[in-house]
Parts: sequence; structure tokens; C-alpha cells
Amino acid sequence: MIEPSGVRSVKRALDILALLTEERPAISIRDVVDATGLPKTTAIRLVQTLEAHGLLWATARGYQAGPGLWRWSHLARVTWEPPAEVRRLMEELAERGRETVNMYMVRDVHRVVVAQQEGPQQLRHVVRVGDELPLWSGASSKVLLIGASPERLERIAAESPEGLAHLPTLERWAAEAAAAGWAVSHGERETGLSAVAAPIRGRDGAAVGALSLSGPTARFTDERVREFAVDVVKAAGEISDRGASYLGA
Repeated sequence: MIEPSGVRSVKRALDILALLTEERPAISIRDVVDATGLPKTTAIRLVQTLEAHGLLWATARGYQAGPGLWRWSHLARVTWEPPAEVRRLMEELAERGRETVNMYMVRDVHRVVVAQQEGPQQLRHVVRVGDELPLWSGASSKVLLIGASPERLERIAAESPEGLAHLPTLERWAAEAAAAGWAVSHGERETGLSAVAAPIRGRDGAAVGALSLSGPTARFTDERVREFAVDVVKAAGEISDRGASYLGA
């Protein structure tokens, strides 16, 4: 199906904004052309449109995030900032487990970090709020797969390095997480990183988010994993009872 030109232009504009990262806070027209494959004239037109609406800002170093994004950033923070009670539960979990606590929700075939409480130890696992991670691996992914339709599992498997051959593994992980009420992973996405996660459930009982403790695999012994599982399941249950509505449940 051919996309309408308006939809295509919006997607291209979003692709340009996505080129901006903390590691690359400014981009040039050449960067845009090289990354997107757009003709230079099209790239210039889209960049100028984004600049006119304050979403990009021209500087001596190139185009950087514009002041117009502040309003959207503030709106996102207000919308997704956990309620005080949920934040307290995450802080207490991080203090008890001494590992980093992350909260995820699903966006299509990805999981998005929507809240975080860093662990107190110097060597710790840290991702950034807003980061998108794959759903084809990791403890949080396993609990977020609970109740997923066969079609969705196929799309997630297709995104993995193994392709559709990964589908039986996803199905098994989802079934195991549903039966146990939690999941664990060791080095599935990143060597040396482990995590324990439990589902955050909505009013209908469906998994709408995931709460995890994650850190270096060396600290995630079998005994500690069992202890983490009890604590994470309890905290996720309390969040489900008190704060899951802010995840859209």
C-alpha cells in the first residue's frame, strides 16, 4: 500500500528529529541526507519546516533541538511521571534490592522505559527514561508478552536476530512468565546483565507494564534471584493496585 504524501512527509520529519541524541545533539543537512537517503532538496525543505515550527534550531554547530520541543517535553513528563506512591514503592524496592529499578510499558514491538530508580551501588545497570528496548529478550519483555496474540508474537520474533525461528522461544517465555508470575534473564540482551521482572496489571488483569530489578549478573545468584522475585512481585502488585491507571490501564 502506498502511503499518502502527507503521511510520508510526517514520517520523514520524525525520522529527522530521531537523528538527534545526547551523543549527537546537532545535525547537518549532510547528516540528514546520509541517514535518511532523502534528496538534498527534500531534506532542506523538511528541516526548514521543522525550524519554522521551533522543533529544530539552527546554530553554528548545525541544527539542534528547538525550543518548541519544550512544551511536548513538559507534557510528556506530566503525563508519564509516576504518582508519588508509585515513586515511593520504586525507591523502597531499589533500597532493599540495592539494584536499579525500571518500569516499562509496551509500544508496538518495543518496551519503553517510563520510570527509573537507580540502585545505590557504583556498578549498576542504567538505561534512560524514554529508551526503547526490544521485546524479543529480557525479563521485562517476558512478562510483557503475557497474553500477547499469536500475530503480535510473530511480529516481535521477526524483529529478533533469529527471525521467526525465535517464535517458539517467545511462546515458551510468555507461558512460563504467566505461570510463575515473574521472569528472569541472564545476558540475553547484553552480556553480563541480569534482571528479574514482574507484570504490572490493569483492572482487567492484563499486563500493562513491567517492573524490574536489574544489575550485573555476578550479583544475581540463584538465591538472590529468588529473593528479588518475591520482592518485585510484591511491589508490582502494589503498583497494580494503586497506580497502574497512569499506564493507561
